[in-house]
Amino acid sequence: MTRLEFLKSMGFTGSALMALLTSCVHEEDTVVNALSLSGTTTTTPSTTTTGATSSTTTSTTTTSGTTTNGTDLNSIKNRLLTIDLASSAASALKTVGGYITQSGIVVAQSTAGVYVAATQTCSHEPKKAIMFNKTEYYCTQHGARFDLTGKGKNSFGSRGLTVYKTATDGKTLVVYS
Repeated sequence: MTRLEFLKSMGFTGSALMALLTSCVHEEDTVVNALSLSGTTTTTPSTTTTGATSSTTTSTTTTSGTTTNGTDLNSIKNRLLTIDLASSAASALKTVGGYITQSGIVVAQSTAGVYVAATQTCSHEPKKAIMFNKTEYYCTQHGARFDLTGKGKNSFGSRGLTVYKTATDGKTLVVYS
């Protein structure tokens, strides 16, 4: 049961529900200073579907900034954030499910070594209320839910969410569009 479901089951609605959902501040809600670093590589999740089951694997290549698909990360011109994963401000990203927000972007470690990023602004109403919740993005203002690709999972999330690409070498994380 999610926090939202629990509070609704207790009878909270409207502004009282929103006040409770946004009243707690977690250590992972910290800000990370963006750094200008280069020479990173991409950690790319790939999903393989066999019958009714699917599995996700991660591949990482560290060869002078070249990713597994041959892209030189030093040539990425549309960087949005560069995060030093060793910094104390990025400590939440060291655990699966941990997330941080910086410059209007939510960055999370979705599975071991795999990072995801999306805009913090909800598409339902333009409020910076998006957070990472275990396996999805969630808007604390209206309950909009989005999968990791940005696709809406309920009526409030029907417009989708802008997601970004991520690249890492294990020490530095780059978010780009």
